[in-house]
Amino acid sequence: MPKPILPPELAAELSPATLLVRGGSERSAYEETSEALFMTSGFVYGSAAEAEAAFKQDGSRYVYSRYRNPTVTMFEERLRLIEGAEACRATASGMAAVFAALLCKLRAGQRVVASRALFGSCHYIVAELLPRWGIETVQVDGRDLAAWETALAPGAALSFCESPSNPAMEIIDIAEVARLTHRAGGILVVDNVFATPLLQKPLALGADVVVYSATKHIDGQGRALGGAILASEKFVKDDLGLFYRHTGPSLSPFNAWLLLKGLETLELRVERQCRTAEAIARLLESHPKVTRVLYPGLPSHPQYELAQRQMSAGGTVVAFDIGGDKPGDKEACFRFLDALKLVDISNNLGDSKSLITHPATTTHSRLKPEEREALGIGDALVRLSAGLEGEADLIADIERALQQV
Repeated sequence: MPKPILPPELAAELSPATLLVRGGSERSAYEETSEALFMTSGFVYGSAAEAEAAFKQDGSRYVYSRYRNPTVTMFEERLRLIEGAEACRATASGMAAVFAALLCKLRAGQRVVASRALFGSCHYIVAELLPRWGIETVQVDGRDLAAWETALAPGAALSFCESPSNPAMEIIDIAEVARLTHRAGGILVVDNVFATPLLQKPLALGADVVVYSATKHIDGQGRALGGAILASEKFVKDDLGLFYRHTGPSLSPFNAWLLLKGLETLELRVERQCRTAEAIARLLESHPKVTRVLYPGLPSHPQYELAQRQMSAGGTVVAFDIGGDKPGDKEACFRFLDALKLVDISNNLGDSKSLITHPATTTHSRLKPEEREALGIGDALVRLSAGLEGEADLIADIERALQQV
């Protein structure tokens, strides 16, 4: 079996920067420097008795990579240490993490309360799939604590939100929603993708489960899909365990290895991207061609004070409205997007390359117009994910493109 590099007692004393490089690493008998990539679907046993013992599921033996794999375990352990969670399970994508975290816990006849400001695929699960299976769902304005309290008053098995939200950067009071959810007898699941494990700690604020699309900042280089669920050992064992084992949302060893490498530079990338995003947001806030800027790190953000309490920085993403010839001028937005030379049009985010998208026609295009309007996702809104290019180069590119509006 591989041997851990860091004893648990030492890991507890180390800074996030050190854990991102060395946390969770194990070495095989070959004493390799870089974590080993175990590209295997199965494992062999010295005897039939060994195989029998392995399937007693005590966790001491790898039996099949759909269940557990050494490379995946290293990724899970490193992310667990950074998040401050008791346990972590990696998944094939962020949406696999969301789906598994919700469905492993829910049963027909139960209630779910969710923020209405959700990524398009998350909205589909909450609004379309859960009701098909006899689960009542209620969506509320996540910024309104009174709305949460009213919706949770009859009781709920689970609450779900993302903060900051995609793409309009709504901030949810995680601590208060956790308190209301627990009072209602449920658990709180938080999608922490925009904040990353470095800028916000939902578990420390009272959440029960945190989910990530590791495809975003954790990989950060547009290479691999992945996701993760972090929670208590009890949740991962009793609720998620058999669901994960038998439905197959597991992460591939190769993607886990790439994500391990991504974690090593996560702090450096996120710190740089946050600085660039804030600089872009400040530029846009004073630009005559921009009518609204949504960035949690700016005092102009409607929930700036809450963001300051919950997050250590404003994040890597900026959303803003382009001012055209008429309100909600999609054509003006498209002229701006098409005029960009450095920033790529893409629906991904958290990448080392700066990316921009028009949510109303991409990530949230399946929502009804009135649903998009309620979320502040008009035809004038664009979402920009700051990358690692030179800040001055990006600002010049954006300013040039705005001249086309």
